[in-house]
Amino acid sequence: MTEPRYAAGDLLALARALFSKAGLEADKAEAVATYLVEADLMGHSTHGLALAGWYLQGIADGVVTKTGTYDVVSDKGPAVCWQGNRLPGAWLTSEAVKLATERATKFGTATVVIANSHHIGALAAYLELATSKGMMVSVASSSPSGGQVAPFGGLKGLYTPNPVAYGIPTPEGPMLIDISASITTVNMAQRMIREGRQYEHDWLMDAEGNPSRDPKVLDAGGSLLPTGGLDHGQKGYGMALQVEAITQGLAGYGRADAPKGTNAAVTVQVWDPEAFGGRDAFLRQTGWLADACHANPPRPGINRVRLPGEAALGRKRTALADGVALYPTIIASIEPHAERLGVAMPKAI
Repeated sequence: MTEPRYAAGDLLALARALFSKAGLEADKAEAVATYLVEADLMGHSTHGLALAGWYLQGIADGVVTKTGTYDVVSDKGPAVCWQGNRLPGAWLTSEAVKLATERATKFGTATVVIANSHHIGALAAYLELATSKGMMVSVASSSPSGGQVAPFGGLKGLYTPNPVAYGIPTPEGPMLIDISASITTVNMAQRMIREGRQYEHDWLMDAEGNPSRDPKVLDAGGSLLPTGGLDHGQKGYGMALQVEAITQGLAGYGRADAPKGTNAAVTVQVWDPEAFGGRDAFLRQTGWLADACHANPPRPGINRVRLPGEAALGRKRTALADGVALYPTIIASIEPHAERLGVAMPKAI
């Protein structure tokens, strides 16, 4: 399928108008638009504007809170907890990164934990808010109401892919790491089901515990395999439990409360290298590591060793210059909402 290209500004204006007309306050609409489009700029096509229709339907159904703010559960300076009140995840997460970055400047490090957020999209989209200021950052997320990944050795889906992202400054630009505790994601599996496709490898497990590459097993009691698969899945399992603890556990709200509807628990951590061994010393170490990775001899079929996020940042530069290549089904998924809300669709360039 040919991917049509659109000017990034046009997509941002479209998303901003859609979410404003849907009833989000201006700052929330701006945040959702910004970070969905940012994901598409980086090439994360399942977590950008592909989510817009789902978000808009959630707003219409009352799943997403349209106005207001979070409640501060606790604020100890470098340790903060919010009750997110099911507000848009993009707004809550970006505000948390901004606050943690500000607090880390004062305290050296800061952690903001958010309970009961709505879906937050692509974690990598938020990292440059901190790395652009010389800070190291991590964002972790889980969904207490979801269960598509079985614990290692088990059969039944219990938790979500539970992603974690890290932004690590280097002298030549940040490493942007975005990984999950499952081999694939729910959004990708749903896309493949809609398109009648199967994975190239056994990244799922059916209800009987057999490895599978057919995403439709999810509709029949199957689950996503943890990172490491049936061979070393204890690694993804351990990662998932850690994410559950630092998100839902620290927030004090999660699976034990049996929440209904789409929600997320989020933890943002920011470190100021200057408060530890010093910023120059930090960059000396990360710069050495980046150079060593780039200099590593590539295995057959690989042109060069890249750093995490390098390709995404390259795609972003290309998209800003030549237009954003949207996955072909995305515009069609938005059009009914645009018609309902009276928002004009952009034209491809």
